[in-house]
Amino acid sequence: MMMNYFGMIFITIILIMSCILYKTSRTFRYYFKYVIFSLHIGTSTAFLIPIFIFRPRNVKNLRLLAMVVAPITKIIGVSWELRGREILEQDRTYIIVSNHQSLLDFLGMYQIWPIMNKCTAIAKREIFYLWPCGLAAWLGRLIFIDRMNSDSARIVLNNATDYIKEHNIKLWIYPEGTRRSTGTIHSFKKGAFHVAIRNQLPIVPVVFSSYYFLSKREKKFESGRVIIKALPEISTKGLTIDNVDSLLEKTRNIMIDAFNEINREIQSSSNTSSS
Repeated sequence: MMMNYFGMIFITIILIMSCILYKTSRTFRYYFKYVIFSLHIGTSTAFLIPIFIFRPRNVKNLRLLAMVVAPITKIIGVSWELRGREILEQDRTYIIVSNHQSLLDFLGMYQIWPIMNKCTAIAKREIFYLWPCGLAAWLGRLIFIDRMNSDSARIVLNNATDYIKEHNIKLWIYPEGTRRSTGTIHSFKKGAFHVAIRNQLPIVPVVFSSYYFLSKREKKFESGRVIIKALPEISTKGLTIDNVDSLLEKTRNIMIDAFNEINREIQSSSNTSSS
């Protein structure tokens, strides 16, 4: 009885100290939010795997996962505003290309996955081994590629493209490759544009505004607002492999303009709120 009493006191003290640290320490908030985010994804995927097993390698599993994970955004204090919803709602196959800033990008994807309905994404092979998340992603037909083996990656991507065309599925690719939150859109790799031209599929750029409230270097993870803007599709009809570079630059320039525009809006509204 006495042990239970002291146990309750200890837990109460821990909770009080955590609340105080959350209010007073930016570093504590940074790690706390990432831990909560990671635990939520881990427990959600572990819970859903038995369901996914009954329909393995089905992209609708990713939609269900997104619906379960998405609400965590309210707890960590990030709000998302989607523009161009009507573009993502189209029931057709196209290649989505998006800027890649942080692990938070995936939470943004989860917000709009139910709108896209049938969608999958390209991911590096190492993610598969991060169980239970990797297993759940595989059961949802996420496409894992070996970035160190271009021939193998090309074969996997070609097979995946045939499948998404047959089943009317959207394909999400991060052409920057690596996550980098530096306030700009970096150079693109050519893979997404080769796939789009080879299969004569349109490209739909999706741009996330800068995560001004998040900084790994400063250990900062505050509340904030993100605009997600889906841009009009870019046709690849009639283009050949010789047009890959020009298509890449055209897409990147359009995304940079949109990125700068929504960032100015975010900054303007932030300044208005603080004044």
